Amino acid sequence: MSTSTVTTAVPATPEEGTTAARATPPSAVRHSLAEDVLGILTGTFAASLGLYLLKSSEAVTGGTAGLALLLSYTIPLPFGVIFMAVNLPFFGLAVWKKGWNFALRTGASVALVSVMASMHPAALGALDIDPVYGVLGGNLLAGVGLLIIFRHKSSLGGFNILALLLQDKLKWRAGYVQMVLDVAIVLAALALVPPLMVLLSAAGATLLNLIVALNHRPGRYLGK
Repeated sequence: MSTSTVTTAVPATPEEGTTAARATPPSAVRHSLAEDVLGILTGTFAASLGLYLLKSSEAVTGGTAGLALLLSYTIPLPFGVIFMAVNLPFFGLAVWKKGWNFALRTGASVALVSVMASMHPAALGALDIDPVYGVLGGNLLAGVGLLIIFRHKSSLGGFNILALLLQDKLKWRAGYVQMVLDVAIVLAALALVPPLMVLLSAAGATLLNLIVALNHRPGRYLGK
């Protein structure tokens, strides 16, 4: 008399399903080179167009972009040239803390924004734009552009690098860190920009950083 063994498959529990999902190899969600190139091009275009709207509104924002905007109101040089120069000191920090891959991507992103920032005036001309629309729309575009750039292992230098470092090391959200730093830049604008425009600029910078803080959380996005 033979004895047969019957094996009953036990359905995976939700916890086991979650564990299996987490075991998915990183290569399954890794960005390809073409995706990174297109992503950075898209992000830098959106960010540079946002900065063009801000400059057309004679507003400011935070970070090195805001500092470059402030300087562009007093120095007779194109915004793109000033933006590139302001970011140069942060390149060494990017190499030291984030490695050459991140640093080179960041350098490329900064260079692209600098070039595109000079292209928009040639293509669109001088804009007579409502300040509220220009400030809020400009910061919205810049925030979306930053999100895309961050998700392709790059940044726009300056405070972006510092904010991402603190997020990696201390788990502070990059958007909130940058928001604090941006407040200092916007307050410094009181020396050159009318107070009402400074208040509007502060609201716009807050919007930009909320976009980043609410959408760029460690572990939420699976793209590598």
